[in-house]
This record gives sequence, C-alpha cells and structure tokens, in this order.
Amino acid sequence: MTKRSGLLFAALLLASIGALAGAMEDAEAAYGREDYAGALKILRVLAAGGDATARYVIGSMYGDGRGVAQDHAEAAVWYRQAAERGHAGAQARLGALYFQGHGLRKDDVRAHMWFNLGAAAGNAEALRGRDLVASRMKPQQITRAQNLARECQESKFRDCD
Repeated sequence: MTKRSGLLFAALLLASIGALAGAMEDAEAAYGREDYAGALKILRVLAAGGDATARYVIGSMYGDGRGVAQDHAEAAVWYRQAAERGHAGAQARLGALYFQGHGLRKDDVRAHMWFNLGAAAGNAEALRGRDLVASRMKPQQITRAQNLARECQESKFRDCD
C-alpha cells in the first residue's frame, strides 16, 4: 500500500466512524422523542454492522415493549449478541433474564455466569445480580458458573452456552 492510498484509506475509515457516531446520535435523538420506529430503523442498520450498543438498545426495546411488542425471548437474542461483543449492560440484562426465567429457561448457573461477566466489566447492576443469585445457589453451582464465565471470556465470548 502506498503512502497516498494509506492516507486515503485512513480518511475513509475516519469518515465512516464519524458517520456511525452520527447515526447513533440520530437513533438516541429519535428514542428521546419517543420515535421508537425511527430509532429502531437506525439501530437495526448499526446492529447489522456489528454495533454492540445498538444491539443492546434493540434488546431493551423488546424487553420493555418500546416501539415493538414486548418479547423477552427476542430481547434475549439481542442481549446475547451484544453480550458476546463484551457489552457489560447486555451481560447484566441477559443474567437477569436467566435469573427471572423471562424469555429464557430459568437457570441460576447461567444467570450467575452472565452477571459475573458483567460485574467483571464494572457493571453495578451485574454485581448486585450476581450477589443475589449466589445467595440461593450451592457452592458447586457457583464454582460451575465461575468456570463457565472464565471459559466464555477465554473464548472471546464464542463459547458461552
């Protein structure tokens, strides 16, 4: 790659990053105006490009029934996609769905695993959830959840279920 083509590539990359940031701002503005359909349209484009935050927000929209019919199973799909990209908030929400059995089979070990991952990334909701679910688990279940969390992290979130 020549110096000139390298500079052109860098300029195009920066422009595309700026456009994506602008699109997220547009989605946030639409959401703030309660234009959920408009926000969802933008968020789906960002999510298709791999944006973890967009996937998390779409999951929240399904979880809360904002602009779409409330559907915890669909929320779980979107949260999982964001969680597997390291989004701590999505990890906490996925843990909560496993803990409550909303949209997913109730599973304290999986709840602890996802809460633990979110807590390790600094999410306070995940920390509280992990401690709550741990209070009703047996020591061997906690050990299993911790092992699963470590394996998940070591696989860069490719082997989490």
